[in-house]
Order: sequence, then C-alpha cells, then structure tokens
Amino acid sequence: MLGAAAAQQYPAAAPAATAPAGTEKSIEGTVKSLDASGKMLTLQDGTQLMIPADVKISRTELKAGANVKVSYEEKGGLKVVKNLEVKQ
Repeated sequence: MLGAAAAQQYPAAAPAATAPAGTEKSIEGTVKSLDASGKMLTLQDGTQLMIPADVKISRTELKAGANVKVSYEEKGGLKVVKNLEVKQ
C-alpha cells in the first residue's frame, strides 16, 4: 500500500508538445509576384508565403525582381510571414 501512496505524491509529468509551436524558419529569394490583396507573396522558386495584416511592410517595395529575406512559421500548411525584409 505504501507504493500506491508514493505514486500519488509524484504525479506524472505533463506530456510534452511534439513540436515547438512557433518554430521559425527563414528563406531568401526573389519576388515573382504579390497577389492583388497583398497577402500572398510568391518567390521565383515557387515558395508561397502568406503575409498577415500585423506584418508591416511596404507593399510597393514587394515588386517582381525584389530580393527579400523572410522569416516564417508553418501554420495549417501555410508559410505565415513573421518578418520580411526587402534587401537593397
């Protein structure tokens, strides 16, 4: 019976998440296009990145041929931009 009491004193650890939420990745590339809404950026290599409203960038700088450095998170199968920098 002592073993049962000891087990109650040391509860099991909470299960760990399988992947850390918010793991950022980064990519550099050349802009191929920006959709009319200004929310979907496509790079020359075909990578598509969704730009949320809270990411403040100058959409006029995101023209075809511009070089960019992007950090993003994958959420629900989409690459969601966290930070976007247009390189000069």
